[in-house]
Amino acid sequence: MTAATPKSANELAEARTDLALERTVMAADRTLMAWVRTALSMISFGFTIYKFLQTVPNKAVVNPQGPRNLGLTLIALGIISLVISSVQYVAFLRRLGRPPRWSHMVLWIAGAVGLIGLVALVNIVFRIGPF
Repeated sequence: MTAATPKSANELAEARTDLALERTVMAADRTLMAWVRTALSMISFGFTIYKFLQTVPNKAVVNPQGPRNLGLTLIALGIISLVISSVQYVAFLRRLGRPPRWSHMVLWIAGAVGLIGLVALVNIVFRIGPF
């Protein structure tokens, strides 16, 4: 049995650098997922406020357009934050020399949540759709 040949200092440093880069990319993924979670919360809370306060009689609400405007504001804020964080994520990956690929699931998830937000926004603005 022969002993494994020790790696040179340069090989060890390169391996550690590659691992550090992977950790940095995973940290960026986690950060974008946190933004997705926050945006989804804002979108769903805005839609819930709108739909729940639709059932309240108009006499109980001081401004009948208030719940609609608040819901629209929260949904728009969720979509805007999602777009900004996704653009920031892509720019960060490019700075690292790791441009995003089709296999980055976090971008697919961000896109799906953004589409859900757009559907909710269109539903409230134009009062169309299944909701």
